[in-house]
Amino acid sequence: MASFARRAMNLAQIQSARVPASVCQRRGLAGAADHHGSTKVDFWKQPTNPGNWKEEHFVLISLAGWGTLFYSGYKLFTGGKAEPAEAAQ
Repeated sequence: MASFARRAMNLAQIQSARVPASVCQRRGLAGAADHHGSTKVDFWKQPTNPGNWKEEHFVLISLAGWGTLFYSGYKLFTGGKAEPAEAAQ
């Protein structure tokens, strides 16, 4: 009698519970349109507010700034030295 009850319970269960996970539909990127917090903008739309820039724009501007700083420092400290023989002629 218990085996009949067990079979009846198995048949009454939801069929989707037995479907493998690879076949089940998932939500995926359905919530991507919901923004939590402020929206991110291009850096040329709000150049004075880096907190609202898109992340990739912030990275590019930061790298360009650091590169300019290092290059100008290099030129400042090494560019002023000239050969003494060339200066005498």
